[in-house]
Amino acid sequence: MIENTDTQHVLIYHGSLVNIYDCTIGRGTTVGPFVEIQRGAVIGAQSKICSHSFICSGVTIGARVFVGHGVMFCNDLYPVIGMPLVMRRTVVEDDVSIGSGATILPVSIGRGAIIGAGSVVSKDVPPFTIVVGNPARAVIGFKSLEERNGYIADNNCLPF
Repeated sequence: MIENTDTQHVLIYHGSLVNIYDCTIGRGTTVGPFVEIQRGAVIGAQSKICSHSFICSGVTIGARVFVGHGVMFCNDLYPVIGMPLVMRRTVVEDDVSIGSGATILPVSIGRGAIIGAGSVVSKDVPPFTIVVGNPARAVIGFKSLEERNGYIADNNCLPF
């Protein structure tokens, strides 16, 4: 069940192949097949969640966020059978892009950041910063979303 969501304005591809439980999804968002979004997760408007991604409880994703294929969010730093879950929160601010195969531990990702494909994000990411690798590390920073977008448009690629 999706709550607080105008389902007429959320596009869910292959709904029978998607698991969505008591979460909030903003208008104009698209959700690909084989995605799971758990109870209490929040996804902002006009975002895109690509196939095979997992968004667990405790995750808040802003507006206009791209989540690539196979992105995994984690909400417990030390999962152990027989021990209680110590859920941590993750916040992804607006205008972020997360590359395919990234793993996002409980962190804050600032507005306009870009997470490289396959990165493991274990520390907070400042706004308008591009991070890559395992563990993810900053490779370039910008002063604004416009500067970031201009750099990408001018170079027709990212700096790695």
